[in-house]
Amino acid sequence: MNHVPAFGVGTFRLQGQVVVDSVRKALEVGYRAIDTAQIYGNEAEVGQAIREAAIPREQLFITTKIWVENLSSSKLIPSLQDSLRKLGTEQVDLTLIHWPAFQNVTLEEAMTALAEAKALGLTRLIGVSNFNIDLTQQAIAAVGKSEIATNQIELSPYLQNPKLVSFLQSQQIDVTSYMTLAYGKVLGEPVIAQIAQKHQATPAQVALAWALQRGFAVIPSSTKRENLASNLLAQNLQLTDSEMAEMARLERNGREVNPEGLAPLWD
Repeated sequence: MNHVPAFGVGTFRLQGQVVVDSVRKALEVGYRAIDTAQIYGNEAEVGQAIREAAIPREQLFITTKIWVENLSSSKLIPSLQDSLRKLGTEQVDLTLIHWPAFQNVTLEEAMTALAEAKALGLTRLIGVSNFNIDLTQQAIAAVGKSEIATNQIELSPYLQNPKLVSFLQSQQIDVTSYMTLAYGKVLGEPVIAQIAQKHQATPAQVALAWALQRGFAVIPSSTKRENLASNLLAQNLQLTDSEMAEMARLERNGREVNPEGLAPLWD
């Protein structure tokens, strides 16, 4: 599998037993892709949930992300090895550069170290996160287009990022959408509620189905088993062309995540 699975479970902001329970429930209801990051401080708990679920490792797709302090050639591989120890696996499926904040490190050095981690078998695929078009082009120049499995970016019906999305799709780089529900804000959107009613679906399912139909991978998180199970059903929901057009009109550049000192200049 050289592509990112279309549906995974996110673990951002989940800590301790909460993340153990969330990931375990997700695996029980059918998720097989799990997204974590060094900075989330929960890799060990994600690893614990995976062990407790006792699902064969080859059926899982585990993603982690390298934090900005670990992007130098001397730190990236040791930091990933530390992540692997916490996760209890010899290899993750995907490793991303979390934010393009290169403190005393060039983008080329970080990408080269990431490619080396792949060559060493520490990760099956590599990619980037929160990169704009210019930075993605630099990453391609550093390691080659075929090496970059995905760019994980904030996308929701309120933030559709058309320039960046069409650039990535033109380069055959998978788009992974995080914050697809915009911290729950899109769940109160009347247009989405109307579409949901027509399909006897939930607003969350409609927003996730929209992203899937745009060709994005999604990684929603929840601590509730019923929401985790319900979100998965978005894969069975087919929106009509006119509904997709209605969703397209919801764009309002509604960015939720834009940390100073980490985020690039967005396209």
